[in-house]
Amino acid sequence: MCHRQNMNSEMDSARYRKCLHNAQKVTWDIDADVIRFRQLDTASKYLPDSLSLVTQLPFLNEGHQRLLSQVQGRTYAYLFGLIERCINAKVLELSREHCLGDQSAVAALLKFVEEELKHQELFRRVEKLADLALPPGYRMTTDPNSAAAAMMAKSTWAVLALICFVETFTQAHYLHSIRNASELLSPLFKDVFYYHWLEEVQHATIDELEWQRVHDEMTPAAIDAAVTDLIALVSIVDGILQAQASADGEYFCSCAGVYLNRERANAVKACLLKAYRLQYLVSGARIERFQRALASKVTAGQMRRVAIAFAPHLAYVAS
Repeated sequence: MCHRQNMNSEMDSARYRKCLHNAQKVTWDIDADVIRFRQLDTASKYLPDSLSLVTQLPFLNEGHQRLLSQVQGRTYAYLFGLIERCINAKVLELSREHCLGDQSAVAALLKFVEEELKHQELFRRVEKLADLALPPGYRMTTDPNSAAAAMMAKSTWAVLALICFVETFTQAHYLHSIRNASELLSPLFKDVFYYHWLEEVQHATIDELEWQRVHDEMTPAAIDAAVTDLIALVSIVDGILQAQASADGEYFCSCAGVYLNRERANAVKACLLKAYRLQYLVSGARIERFQRALASKVTAGQMRRVAIAFAPHLAYVAS
């Protein structure tokens, strides 16, 4: 048993070193590589139709669909800055657990922290650029520190599951929806997704390593409680999405420059909630990599509990 543990430890250490090596190869600068003195314009969409779902509102003309995509792009920047505050706090906490142990893990996790701080700053900068480009009146409904505190109050296992979930689906957003989008997207927004993806590739691997490390030290009862926490985190995220979808719908209707009756205004809000649930919940739930990682740690019954928690969101997006 001791020999097997040592082998696993050596393999994990090698994976941490590989993540650090890859991170150092792809490191980038916000100003020199991403923003490059550019502004966001209003002539292009910020998110592709496959993520924004704006074409599901046939009563909106092309210009209004573009505006709704831009509103969602601003919210994407805002919400990712919010979520990454929680991610960074947890990774910083985890790095301390390696301080007197595997120094490769310490170095990889600290590089992870450095990159997450950069990502937060990038998304804050993009959100401010969107503020300059779009009409006034946009409203953020959730305080980032309060949201991060609520998430961090849950078990480390559950928070790592959520982090792995998020950093897996962000890669899918770029690879499957944005990299080869058929519609005209903002070049700046495409670069934001590209450079973010470059570093998230390493982050997802580290998430899996840390999640497994924490899992291996837990009792079955603690794991069962952590599954309950994960389900609660899904509910917290959905609450954030519901509040922002409602606010974004009101904002869009106020600045679209066209009268939308109650039925159509409600349809806009419903479309936004569907898009946000697709982006933040459903797209991740469909990814085999996350499903495999979760299934390897839980019982069939616990897996069903998680599936039941996601089921209403999957049904809503499919409607």
